[in-house]
Amino acid sequence: MLLEFGKANFIDKARQQPDKVRQVLDKIRTDGIGPTMRSVQAKLDKPIPLGYSNAGVVVEVGAGVTRFSAGDRVVSNGSHAEYVCVPENLCAKIPDGVSDEAASFTVVSAIALQGIRLVQPTLGEVVVVTGLGLIGLLAVQLLRANGCQVLGIDLDPRRAELARRFGAMTCVPSAGEDPLAAARRASAGRGVDAVVITASTDSNEPVHQAAQMCRKRGRIVLVGVTGLQLSRADFYEKELTFQVSCSYGPGRYDPAYEEQGHDYPVGFVRWTEQRNFEAVLDLMASGALDVSGLVSERVDIADATRGYELLAKGGPIAIVLQYPEAAAPPGLADRVVALPPPAKPRPAAAAGAPRVSVIGAGNYAAQVLIPGLAATPARLQMLVSAGGVSGVRAGRKHGFATAGTDAAAALADTDTDAVVIATRHDNHADLVEAALRNRKHVFVEKPLAITRAQLAQVEAAHAEAVRSGFAPVVMTGFNRRFAPQVVKMRELLKPVAEPKVLVMTVNAGEIPPDHWTQSDAVGGGRIIGEGCHFVDLLRFLVGQPIRRTRATMVGEAPGVPVREDKSVLTLEFADGSLGTVHYVASGHRSFPKERLEVFCGGAVLQLDNFRKLTGFGWPGFGKLNLWKQDKGNEACIAAFVAAVAAGQPSPMPFDEQVEVTRATFDAVEAMRAGS
Repeated sequence: MLLEFGKANFIDKARQQPDKVRQVLDKIRTDGIGPTMRSVQAKLDKPIPLGYSNAGVVVEVGAGVTRFSAGDRVVSNGSHAEYVCVPENLCAKIPDGVSDEAASFTVVSAIALQGIRLVQPTLGEVVVVTGLGLIGLLAVQLLRANGCQVLGIDLDPRRAELARRFGAMTCVPSAGEDPLAAARRASAGRGVDAVVITASTDSNEPVHQAAQMCRKRGRIVLVGVTGLQLSRADFYEKELTFQVSCSYGPGRYDPAYEEQGHDYPVGFVRWTEQRNFEAVLDLMASGALDVSGLVSERVDIADATRGYELLAKGGPIAIVLQYPEAAAPPGLADRVVALPPPAKPRPAAAAGAPRVSVIGAGNYAAQVLIPGLAATPARLQMLVSAGGVSGVRAGRKHGFATAGTDAAAALADTDTDAVVIATRHDNHADLVEAALRNRKHVFVEKPLAITRAQLAQVEAAHAEAVRSGFAPVVMTGFNRRFAPQVVKMRELLKPVAEPKVLVMTVNAGEIPPDHWTQSDAVGGGRIIGEGCHFVDLLRFLVGQPIRRTRATMVGEAPGVPVREDKSVLTLEFADGSLGTVHYVASGHRSFPKERLEVFCGGAVLQLDNFRKLTGFGWPGFGKLNLWKQDKGNEACIAAFVAAVAAGQPSPMPFDEQVEVTRATFDAVEAMRAGS
């Protein structure tokens, strides 16, 4: 599926993702064509790691890991790589009697197993498997291990022959055999008890055919991909049940289980994805599941392209990728690779240009921060990405000297003068502290910290650096204050002595409650994680300290799972100015995302989505409109590089960054306390 999608042109990709097309059209209406097309092209250019079923040896374990130790043989569902990093719940130990090659089939086998668990087969039942590819052939063996009679259906006679070796009856429609007649024979005319569909096709026929095969109250489970235009008549008269199986079982796509390691109690959820892995391995150890006959090719990872070409032709059942043996766990130096020069070389950096490394290569970093940094005179040193692939890809594209997978390598690098931190929010403070202790200048994407303890940690590291004689440039990515229209607003407002009233409306858009940005522990929540942008914007325009922060969120109601992302913040400033931030996640995406209005001196300034600035009754100013949206991203990172190069103070006073961060903590605490 991924290989075919990757080969498709833009039009075919759009046809395959109509929901994404609607999002693009909405973004064009609010942000303009230029920013939208850059965002789309960056998304389509992003590489997708292939594969998710592997076996290897543990070289290191993280903090809190108790079930695994270095030296354990394990399976995991991490993306194919020489070194794989996955959370504890996504691994399982390999029994002594199971080879590494056999164990590498565990995760895909768990997909088949989860579909069979939903079928709930009983001893002696007749079950049809439609589609005898890799997962279909695994399903045949698992059903046989459950004591079921199995009928396998596939157009390929070679695959049918493999299914017969595993004890299944078979039907090959391409040879003129009738699937419905085969099902009647297998079930003594009663109709089969269940159908597991492991085929991949756009056609609705597999589901229709499954319904015709089943007895009254039979079960149909879809593990593969088919058309889903169901016929009511097929299901009504027989009272059939139809269910779609979700990957390897309970826990899949649940961040609390997969990323945070919160297991489900076995008394309530017997078979999680990890316990399904373990069950598969036990079946391999007992001999009930044999994968040796499924291997079509064994390919060294250096020759992986040939393996994927074979796979794309549709011939092989399974291709096993083999990696070289590791002599020892990788040291810090082994986690860094030199990159070739980009196809379009950057201009030579001037003498004295700072050497900058970047930690993090996610969407925002790859689409905004790194291109903005590449447009400056900075020398691009190292790009660190936990996934590896994204770092190498972006590093090659923009001209970094090296790429790595460990932030410690960039922080310890003596050739790095400054670091840009663009990781998830929960480790911003730790990385800022480490950078300052290594005497690096720091640009950290917002927020600076997500707890008061973290903020105190950053303040202490900054104070210690200053005491030691190092004058660090520290900047949080509050880019809005660098937007050209905001700079103009500040210029217009500065001479006005009277207090101002500022109204910031943020049409933030819904994010699922389980998204990492909504987590207090990881993202800090949307006010601390994103609302800080707008607190800083008002602080910049007023030019006075925040004296008091108040905040209120919407009341509890059905269908409102997160309330802090539907709130109003009120900021009182030292000069008597008053600002409000209406942060609303429940609006429509066709409405401008950000609108700012400033009232003072009998006049009004209105900024719409960083494209249109209008003055109402403003002496000497009418409007400043831009052809494309400019939120100040490029100017923000350029100001950081310029300050480091010139040995000047931070363009954004450190005390202001702390003040803004603290104001977001005050706001969230006020909301939760109702005060």
